[in-house]
Amino acid sequence: MKSTRQIVYTLYLSFFTCITLQSQDILESNPDNWEVVNREVIFENGVVHLNAQEGDGILWLKDHAFKDGTIALDIKGKNTPGRSFVGFAFHGLDNTTYDAVYFRPFNFKNPSKKSNSVQYISEPEYGWYTLRNKFPGTYEGAMEPLPKDVEDWFHVKIIVEHPKVKVYINSSENPVLVVDQLSDRKKGNLGFWVGNNSKGWFRNLTIREKK
Repeated sequence: MKSTRQIVYTLYLSFFTCITLQSQDILESNPDNWEVVNREVIFENGVVHLNAQEGDGILWLKDHAFKDGTIALDIKGKNTPGRSFVGFAFHGLDNTTYDAVYFRPFNFKNPSKKSNSVQYISEPEYGWYTLRNKFPGTYEGAMEPLPKDVEDWFHVKIIVEHPKVKVYINSSENPVLVVDQLSDRKKGNLGFWVGNNSKGWFRNLTIREKK
């Protein structure tokens, strides 16, 4: 076995299967492998849906501590100003302490706010408001390339190599956001994330982790 292991977890949401490509073992999974926080969750036709409620919501993958690697998935939100924040959390310690990358679909094509479309946060110390005021333009950016419709599915790739985080959209070879993490955690929980009063749809999650 190689000293550097690369484990690939692919979640086929239609039947909740986790695959470890290195060993070719197929581990059947189910919704019991997920823990939802402050939301109701529906698994249907290969899609995970989190409803809208006050406060942030997370669907954690149980019993997995992610370190460095690549997270890829499809995300869909709504064109509802101030009520559609959709993304992915990682290096989580608990339900209020985690890093995340999320999107504001309602800003994607807004000429005056398009630079506020993609956001990195490190809760609880560095939420979006603190980052925007202390470090304007550093931890958020524009969405490129744009989907035809802001309510369309878009593909996200997040490369985590602590402390560096790079975010890519659809087939773009250039990142839309590059930041240094503001937490010193090098591993932790990961899961689907939605913000205050936001619903979200997620599918085709793939995790490639370097150990």
